[in-house]
Amino acid sequence: MTVNRRVMRGLTPKAVFDVLRDGRSYREWVVGTREIRTVEQGWPEPGTALHYTVGYGPLRKDDETRSLSYEPDHRLELEAHAWPAGSARIELRAEPVEDGTLVTIDEHPLRGPARTLHNPAVDALIDLDAWAAFEAENPQTFLNMYVFSMRRRSATKAAQQ
Repeated sequence: MTVNRRVMRGLTPKAVFDVLRDGRSYREWVVGTREIRTVEQGWPEPGTALHYTVGYGPLRKDDETRSLSYEPDHRLELEAHAWPAGSARIELRAEPVEDGTLVTIDEHPLRGPARTLHNPAVDALIDLDAWAAFEAENPQTFLNMYVFSMRRRSATKAAQQ
């Protein structure tokens, strides 16, 4: 099991979940996502899904992430399909803290070869990689993705007026 926690300073749980509720934004911050093909109506209510394309060239694959459980502005549980590895359970939580929101991302394999290969050594390697991405100053970090998403929304609203 891989668990990452980070305080997002200056953000409320609602602001974090505004990003999670925007199914189209996943392309901006979920590593490997090439395209969001469809966001089912009602996302992220349980049972709805994001349909996306991952990979490059001949290794491209259409797949989906399905919402399993949703508590608005607090918790979202997903099952992400990651062919050929199988699928993973991902739980995202947002909790208010003194100077922002504590975001927790808890991931572990559910089905397929990834579940069979799952062990503490693999978790340690994933943790190192996840923290590097979480700390990096690039558009794939959650906070930068949020800022990018808000700027894009503002620009879109201004263009429509």
